[in-house]
Amino acid sequence: MTSTVDTPSRWAVPVLGFGTFAVGTCEFVLAGVLPQLSGTLRVSMSTAGQVVTAFALTCALVAPVLVAATAGWRRRRVLLLAVAVYLIGNIATAVAPSFQLVVAAQVVAAAGAGLFVPTAAVTASALVPEDRRGRAIAAVTTGFTAATAFGAPLGTALGAVSGWRMTMWFVAGLAVLGLLGVLRLVPADVAASTPESLRARFAPLADRRVLVVLATTLIGFTAVYLPYTYIAAVFAPATEGSGIRLAVLMFLLGVIGTIGNFGAGALADRLGGRKVVALALAWLVVSLLVLPLTTGSFGLATAEIVFFGIAAFAITTPQQHRLITLSPGSASVLVSLNAAILYLAIAASGIIGAIGIEWAGAQHLGFIAAALAAVALLLSLRD
Repeated sequence: MTSTVDTPSRWAVPVLGFGTFAVGTCEFVLAGVLPQLSGTLRVSMSTAGQVVTAFALTCALVAPVLVAATAGWRRRRVLLLAVAVYLIGNIATAVAPSFQLVVAAQVVAAAGAGLFVPTAAVTASALVPEDRRGRAIAAVTTGFTAATAFGAPLGTALGAVSGWRMTMWFVAGLAVLGLLGVLRLVPADVAASTPESLRARFAPLADRRVLVVLATTLIGFTAVYLPYTYIAAVFAPATEGSGIRLAVLMFLLGVIGTIGNFGAGALADRLGGRKVVALALAWLVVSLLVLPLTTGSFGLATAEIVFFGIAAFAITTPQQHRLITLSPGSASVLVSLNAAILYLAIAASGIIGAIGIEWAGAQHLGFIAAALAAVALLLSLRD
């Protein structure tokens, strides 16, 4: 079915980008409020980190099923449902009296977030002429970058001043704004494209080259998110427990990561995605090996965040470039699979990081992450 809409508001695509910013903020801010969450609910830091695992795992496993189940619905209806579910989950999180209920509430929020993001990208592409679809999708996905650079640090600082529950109310407030924006600015008659079955989504996995690239994404981003998920614990000596200092590190990482991502995208066009990914992973290995040496002072931590951040987010665009080059006709399916793998990587980082903290301490997570990045580099070179 072809998408047909009346002349859309010029603000429809930006509001979809804002919606992605809202759902991305929840995902990334959880890492910043783990100390408060741990203290208030009387669980260890490694246990608190499992809320990140639960959120990411839900996005990876449940969201594709929800996307397929709602494939025939009008796009605005799906978007409103997704934001409403996300909002309910975060309100429930803000008032949850126990850690178990916090995790359950975040599973609900993650179901909404996982449904919203791919639907927003498809809707944005349907709202503009064909020659502007790439920019429209980029405007939506930029919401994640903004969430890393601005939403998560702001929520972390708010949590440091007023507690983690206020952070969740902040996230819920962003969701309300997103809900109103979608209701007011996204046309009601954006039709769905031809529904795509789950079987069709997983068909590209029959190609060994695709499997290698996705495996590289999984292991490489597990290495990236291992120190990010537990950033509060890793850099605790440098921040001296200050949530404001932690927010500064997260803000700097988001900004540097954005620069690294755009630079890597430009290099991928010139050199090819494979070479850029190999360079980024080699850089990542070095940055993670020196990480344990930089957590003792805020100055060294700041320098490490810059060094790490350039490589950490320089993998994203070249990996997508590699997948699209392998099978241009399956580009949308491959990109959605890559996104699901990213969520699995975040989930794995929560589990491996928890084990690592209990086994070797947060100060040694860099060595574990470096080993994973080295494995990802070897896999990448095999393709």
